[in-house]
Amino acid sequence: MLDCSIKIIESAMAEKEKLRIDKYLWSIRAFKTRTLASDACKAGRVKLAGNNIKPSHEVKVGEVYTVSKGPDKRVLKVTGLLESRTDAKNAVMFYEDVTPEEETIAFKSMFHAPLLTRDRGAGRPTKRDRREIDDLKDDFFN
Repeated sequence: MLDCSIKIIESAMAEKEKLRIDKYLWSIRAFKTRTLASDACKAGRVKLAGNNIKPSHEVKVGEVYTVSKGPDKRVLKVTGLLESRTDAKNAVMFYEDVTPEEETIAFKSMFHAPLLTRDRGAGRPTKRDRREIDDLKDDFFN
């Protein structure tokens, strides 16, 4: 009887040591919802050692993940497993942001780019103007 209860406790502890990457990213507040975290994994925006991973990948302490959200790329090192979502102050204790400084500066400088403005009273952009604006945006963001 006692032996059986010990096995149940050990299996419960083993369950807590296993955590899916989508749930982990949601719990540390890298993504707003678990569905967004899962979709990012499926789309190849979450990588482990340069390889795409599935949402069901088990997180281990010490692993380093690259997470891309639009132009923002972050490199996160797992320092602990957090199963449920908590406030941001506590969530920071379960990962370490090891993003190279060059990438963070590039991200911040993107917001200091010149803004596209049109003269007041110029009216709506023509089809040609619209294409030129779109080409300029594509060149800037890609």
